[in-house]
Parts: sequence; structure tokens; C-alpha cells
Amino acid sequence: MTRHDEARKADMGESRRHDAGPHSAAGRDLPENVTALASANARNLLRMAEALLFAAAEPLDEATLTSRLPEGADVPALLSELSAAYAARGVNLVKVAGKWAFRTAEDLSFLMHRETVEERKLSRAALETLSIIAYHQPVTRAEIEEVRGVTISKGTLDVLMEAGWVRMRGRRRTPGRPVTYGTTGEFLEHFGLDQISDLPGLDELKAAGLLSSRLPSGFSIPLPQMELELLDDEDPLEDSGSDDSLEPLDGGDEILPEDES
Repeated sequence: MTRHDEARKADMGESRRHDAGPHSAAGRDLPENVTALASANARNLLRMAEALLFAAAEPLDEATLTSRLPEGADVPALLSELSAAYAARGVNLVKVAGKWAFRTAEDLSFLMHRETVEERKLSRAALETLSIIAYHQPVTRAEIEEVRGVTISKGTLDVLMEAGWVRMRGRRRTPGRPVTYGTTGEFLEHFGLDQISDLPGLDELKAAGLLSSRLPSGFSIPLPQMELELLDDEDPLEDSGSDDSLEPLDGGDEILPEDES
């Protein structure tokens, strides 16, 4: 071999070493910790497997990955390499029920927690009961039923009190001393009212299409009042009085089909 041939061979060896470096075309833009799979072809397979797992809507098993990757791909080795590469990152490659998927690192799971407010639509019975309480307060359960014309279940009032819109005010100074109900500050806030008298009147309800234009003669809507203090005909709830004043438990009402809450 001539001296010229030896020099050319040395140059070719240097070129190969340069191409195999971390900044070569085959290794350019690859993560620094992806080193176990040395060949350019293996690294390309690694990127392909990573892309499949990242874009998948559900965990993938090894058979699915094998079918999507080029023939001859060593899927277990690729998964092992990816799992090691993501072990210290914000997302980890984990095996779930025999399948592989990216998951948030366990020590960062607190970042994914969030509080949501579940909105529940009020039943027709609850809406009617709330309206009667708002316009007629303080009002007893018997008075609510008289206005509605049907018996209400205790659950209807429970729903309104759980929402924070209705409260028990006191006890009416009548036989049985029934509980009186009224609206709350949360009720005003939820419906954007400054005070209870801002509730729509008869003309406004007609204009909104909520009342028939042909109402009975003498039909009227009371002026809403929300007195925070007990009225002269109310006693405090703490005054035990007669046991007959207690609200009946569930099952003590005649619940009509349309009154289910």
C-alpha cells in the first residue's frame, strides 16, 4: 500500500467517526440521553415508536407497535430505551395492563388536579317552589302547597337549601308552629339581584312571555320582601315548642308525578 493510499484510508476513517458523532446528520436533534441504540437506523426506529405512543388515544401493546414499525424492529428494546429516557421527565412511559402509554409523573400528579362545579338543572317543582318562596316569603310549606295546588316533597325544599338559595327563617305562630322559609343572599347573587324587590313584576313577566296575556280578573303578584329579621308572627327556630311543628320526613308526603325533584 502506498503512502497516498494510507493517507486516504485514514481520512475515510476520520470521516466515519465524524458522521457517527452526536452532531452528525443521523444523530442531529436527538436527545442527549438517547445513547443505548447506537446505529442511525435504531435511533430512527426509536423516534417512530415515540411518535406512535405520543399520538395514540389509548395505550398500545407491543403487537400493535410491531405492526406499525418497519419489519425487524426490536420493539422490547425500543420500549426499554424510551422508558429509560423518560424516567426522570415530567411524563413517563409506563406499562398499563400489558400496554404502553405516556403518563404524568406520579410526583407531579398534583398539577393535574382541578375543581369543577357540577351544574344541575332544577326540576319544575323546585323552580315553582323557589318562585313562590321568593315572592311570598316568609312562607310555610302548607302555604307553598296552597299556591301551587299540589303537595310537594320534602326533597324539593332540601335541594333549594343545599343550593344555598332558601333558608329556614323561624316558626309561624299558628297551631303546629310550622317552619317558615325565605331566600338568602346567595339567591340574590346567583340571579344578579341587588335586592329582592328587583324581581320582575306582573308587566315584566307578561313582556317576557312567562305569563299568559289573558290572566283572570284580579290576578296580581305580591311585592317581594326579604326581611332578615323575624316578623311579629314568627318565633325563632331555636324555640322548640310543639313537636307538631317539625317538618315531616320523606315518605310522609303525597308526591304527584310532576312534583318529583
